[in-house]
Amino acid sequence: MRLTTLSIAAFFLAVSTAAGAAGGPCGTCHPVTVRGAHGNIPCGSCHIIDGMTVRDPAAAAIRAKGCVSCHAGSERIFDGPMSVRGAEKEFASRTVGRFDPEFFRTECGSCHVSSCRDCHEGGGHAVSRPGMKSCLRCHSGYFVGADYLGLAPRDEHPRYGRGPSVGGEFYLKMLPDVHAEAGMPCGDCHSMRSLAAGKKSSRTCTDCHKAGKSVLEHRIGAHLTHMECFACHSAWAAQEYGTFYVRTDEGEDRGFRLRHRTPGYAKSAYLKTQDSPPLGVNGRGRISPIRPQFILYYSDARTGAGPREENLLLAASWKAFFPHTVRRGTIVCGGCHDDPRRMVVERKQDRIYGLEEDGMGLASFWDRTGQRVTNGSFLDRARAARMSAGSRAYKKAFLEKWKSLTDRVERSSGP
Repeated sequence: MRLTTLSIAAFFLAVSTAAGAAGGPCGTCHPVTVRGAHGNIPCGSCHIIDGMTVRDPAAAAIRAKGCVSCHAGSERIFDGPMSVRGAEKEFASRTVGRFDPEFFRTECGSCHVSSCRDCHEGGGHAVSRPGMKSCLRCHSGYFVGADYLGLAPRDEHPRYGRGPSVGGEFYLKMLPDVHAEAGMPCGDCHSMRSLAAGKKSSRTCTDCHKAGKSVLEHRIGAHLTHMECFACHSAWAAQEYGTFYVRTDEGEDRGFRLRHRTPGYAKSAYLKTQDSPPLGVNGRGRISPIRPQFILYYSDARTGAGPREENLLLAASWKAFFPHTVRRGTIVCGGCHDDPRRMVVERKQDRIYGLEEDGMGLASFWDRTGQRVTNGSFLDRARAARMSAGSRAYKKAFLEKWKSLTDRVERSSGP
């Protein structure tokens, strides 16, 4: 009797162990092949949790329990911004959400990490490390990511539907980041461990680079103590001034010849640029690139909608950010110190867009009045004035910079 019991126990143990192998007992009903790093792991190791069989062991709903038994701590990714998206929900709620409570769900919900498999490609049974394509599924368009590869969003009109395309989105070809040119994937600076810990990156610029004093800009103390490296070293940044959402009848075009359309909305922009972004102060108290995210206008063009809103300004929000467009060279001195627009203190006589005349609620996109930086601030006006004053030290450095540039130019003729 004892021998029979041991034999039965051994049989069930063998079945349990073999359950994950391709062609094992699970394969009788589930003809799948497990490849890659998980190729030799039994099915039950991932799919049997607390005595129950689960369909998606990587789902946020169960805190990815099928994954964290081996990848401890990875479930914390579901507590971070890529999954929670608290800032985005709050923005949608206080803007278009006032008129359309479903706006976030219908217009913004696609970029939302709800399973480890959202980033780890392979459908679960051939799981692999996230590649650049995985990141660009969400980090594309106006959001930091595509710029790393030298891609800037085009205008929404179909006439601009040409050039490089990623996920159906067309882009202008710009200079890529030097790290992209060197073949570095996103994960070299944004490790899974750092993202799960709620950090934006696992490395900073100075972890790999030291500011050499042979470079004039590095010898100016204020540059190193008060500025982010990427305030100077970002070659360009995508900027969108005036984001328009027009609410339409379900499925009705109403003459909006735009590529960016959903069943309920047409989306367009007043102005898109791809030059050096304005400068402000980030959450670390350092001078950083900033850009609108978003100066948002709402219109209701639905049939029978009653009193219609037209170009209603719902937000004039900016954000300090890191354009992933790093290059060795920097903008020359006057590109910051002599440009009021870059400090968002544009003079009235320099304005070329008549926003007030058009009833758009702002004097200028580059006049901070009525606008705010959500994760930092605009440069203090007095500080901006000092930066533009042109002190003796500034003029001396300015001449030295230009001399270093002109001395590189070969003489075209003469001795």
